[in-house]
Amino acid sequence: MVQEHPGRQPNRLIKEKSPYLLQHAYNPVAWYPWGDEALATAAREDKPILLSIGYSTCYWCHVMEQESFEDPEIARLMNEWFVSIKVDREERPDLDALYMTAVQAMSGQGGWPMTVFLTPEGRPFWGGTYFPPEDAYGRPGFRTVLRSIHEAWQAKRADLLATSQSITQALQAETQRLTTVPLTRETLQEAVAQLSAQYDPDHGGFGPAPKFPRPHALSFLLRVWYRDRDPKPLEMVETTLQAMARGGIHDHLGGGFHRYSTDERWLVPHFEKMLYDQALLALAYLEAFQITGKADYAQVARGIFTYVLRDLRDPQGAFLSAEDAGEVGKEGEFYVWSPSQVEAVLGVEGAAPFNQAYDVTDQGNFEGHSLLHLNQQLSAVEHLALARAKLLQERNRRPRPHRDDKILTDWNGLMIGALAYGAKALGEPAYGEAGAGAATFLLDRLQRSGQLLHRYRDGQAEIHAFLDDYAFLSWGLLALYEATGEARWLSEAKRLMTQALPLFWDDAAGGLFLSGAKNETLIARTKELYDGAIPSGNSVAALVLVRLSQLTMDEAMQDKAKRLIEAFSGEVARAPHAFPQFLIAVDGWLGPSQEIVIAGDPDAPATRRMLEHVHRRFLPRASVVLHPPGEAGRTIESLIPFVANQVQLNGQPTAYVCENYLCKLPTTDVAKLVELLDAIR
Repeated sequence: MVQEHPGRQPNRLIKEKSPYLLQHAYNPVAWYPWGDEALATAAREDKPILLSIGYSTCYWCHVMEQESFEDPEIARLMNEWFVSIKVDREERPDLDALYMTAVQAMSGQGGWPMTVFLTPEGRPFWGGTYFPPEDAYGRPGFRTVLRSIHEAWQAKRADLLATSQSITQALQAETQRLTTVPLTRETLQEAVAQLSAQYDPDHGGFGPAPKFPRPHALSFLLRVWYRDRDPKPLEMVETTLQAMARGGIHDHLGGGFHRYSTDERWLVPHFEKMLYDQALLALAYLEAFQITGKADYAQVARGIFTYVLRDLRDPQGAFLSAEDAGEVGKEGEFYVWSPSQVEAVLGVEGAAPFNQAYDVTDQGNFEGHSLLHLNQQLSAVEHLALARAKLLQERNRRPRPHRDDKILTDWNGLMIGALAYGAKALGEPAYGEAGAGAATFLLDRLQRSGQLLHRYRDGQAEIHAFLDDYAFLSWGLLALYEATGEARWLSEAKRLMTQALPLFWDDAAGGLFLSGAKNETLIARTKELYDGAIPSGNSVAALVLVRLSQLTMDEAMQDKAKRLIEAFSGEVARAPHAFPQFLIAVDGWLGPSQEIVIAGDPDAPATRRMLEHVHRRFLPRASVVLHPPGEAGRTIESLIPFVANQVQLNGQPTAYVCENYLCKLPTTDVAKLVELLDAIR
């Protein structure tokens, strides 16, 4: 992970576990990790702090490192004038969220690498994102920035301190600006209208390039379609999913998806492959498959899981964070082809149909080479499966992009949930087993004294968990329970959410802070609600609370779900399209809910047939409970009291289909169960 530089001494980052920090351990910059030592040094030496935040698979972070942090003269200025701190945003999302809010307020934009200048107390007074070393692209060079900040610190410090004070006060006040309005079905419709206004009818997706997948927006649209049966939301989802599956953003050989598209056609991506994108996109494709039955969607989801289980699974069962785009100046080289390269693997006759199908040409479509993409559906190239396998084998001989091998609780929670959903929708128990293996690892290795931790790497679990860790893992465990029927996963999901509420709840204004009572105290605590590339912790927590309260009839959780939705209702109502994951929770809250109980021996073929019929359907507001006989059944009853009287009839597996806890007549007949399921809306 650490690339050593002969003749150089490492800086303080050499003792860290973060792959991103270790990438900077031999910079000539005297980097500090975030902590008491750095802050105390800044205070003692009366220097401002230069805070640089990024992540290991961030392409422009690598560019800025090579251009500036490896430059001896720039490093000399940084070391002389500042205390420089490097932060991995994936390890410290609290620092990232706090200072990103400040940078966006100061500069009107955000992104990574993030560059923020702070007082020795940690209060921000100026910031931006990527800076070239010299003045260029209409923006000041990093040398210019360093000199300007240094001179201002010497000559206009009072102004900088006043700015830092006002920004800090604004950050502290941000979480109190909450108003309450009713969220209704009309709110869901308004979100659809806003998404429709951004929708690209030609290529799918929302907004202009660069174009992000936004899978949770797709999942939200599917729920509105399910509720109203208006074809427009489903059309937007299908057009988007099909276009992405055909495009270069989709890895047609190895499976999975790249980060986002630089163009409106999904052709040329930014090549990072992130664990969370794989989880959320798999879920969207699986839900579309459940609704439409189209095999292409199932194929894409299987491809995602194949990629994750092959390339991102740790030997201990958990999932690694990401793969980057490749070396600076060689971005995407791992993924592109020329006709002659394809011919060398497949032969002239084998290469011709492949190159035609995937648009591999001498001219290329990316820096003289060809990114694989299709102008037809995936099902039309099934006959090229062997060719794809041979090319993947050849591609794996190339130097592979850097892999960030840290294990994050929150991102693993998302993948556990996606795998659990895949086990249900595709009838593949192996996916559920993979999810269970990751869940077991997290619960065994990422807890200390019963308290969840955020990051594991190189044998060490560290950093008290954030809201996202609790919410995402609880969501994944809840999905795992419904896929397997094993009570332990439901019990753990409920325990974690019960533990999270007092750690993160804002007693003054409602809602959940990103950082909790056990996390480091910063100049302000942020509340995340916007559903960006990753859904917010508040959105997922709201959904988990809604689902758990409906499943377990826990009144305290029901009250918290209500208060959490109310706390952010005013902000959501102003721009509902920005909060699709939160609106998924609102959809569940509005109901009606369905409770589907299968009472029977889980190993009995008739029980399994009933569960298969339930699991392969899109039932977004349904809780599915397996109620086995004996001791296992009594354990379920202790967690889900309403199933106590829902037992087998005449010793046969029996289905109970209920709405808002009002049940139809039970049935032991699979055909009757199908009829009852068909009637659910």
